[in-house]
Amino acid sequence: MAGTLDGKVALVTGGSRGIGAAIARRLAREGARVAITYHASGDRAAEVVASIVGAGGEAFAIEADSGDAAAVSLAVGQTAARFGRLDILVNNAGMGVAASIETASLEDYDRTFAVNVRGVFAAIQAAARLMDSGGRIITIGSINADRIPFAGGAIYAATKAAVAGLTRGAARDLGPQGITVNAVQPGPVDTDMNPAGGPWAAESAGHTALGRFGEAEEVAALVAFLAGPEAANITGASLNIDGGYGA
Repeated sequence: MAGTLDGKVALVTGGSRGIGAAIARRLAREGARVAITYHASGDRAAEVVASIVGAGGEAFAIEADSGDAAAVSLAVGQTAARFGRLDILVNNAGMGVAASIETASLEDYDRTFAVNVRGVFAAIQAAARLMDSGGRIITIGSINADRIPFAGGAIYAATKAAVAGLTRGAARDLGPQGITVNAVQPGPVDTDMNPAGGPWAAESAGHTALGRFGEAEEVAALVAFLAGPEAANITGASLNIDGGYGA
């Protein structure tokens, strides 16, 4: 499974399903040894690991709640301990709560920020202490950081806007170490949590210029590019892969 990431080691948080699973498989196909974290999907995490190993790659899964900063930091260390290094961190784990400002609870707010922002910060901090020059940090944000054309998404949008700001600041901090930091901002993507045939699919697809949902593998392809050698001069960017959702 040699490719553009041959010899590299990657950690993908929330890598047991959807976009995270697609990213883990794509990075492995490019030659990286891959660790994934999961919280409530142990069976699916095992399936992702088995698919990578079955194709000739190396992978393992770590149980870690991405809302627990200590668990996230520990997963970063476990990855480096198992494979001897860490070159690529993909902060993919995330969650959303559909609730209006009037009805959203502080518990909803705190949990969403814990997973989508606090856990990301903890992972970046832990990874930066282990990475050599050439390290890559990539966070899966959302086009909703820039555009939120529906009600009930205020908390989610706020977390993804925070991710974009954190990305820019971290890129400045880590640039002197030769580490790039970028965010990928998908629009609607066909996953089991947001299926292209779901109840809100037609409206979501209608907001795009292409009139369709994206595929998890398309997001994974952009992540693999940012993790590779040809993206060495890209940092501090939030790159939209949204089918024209934000156009």
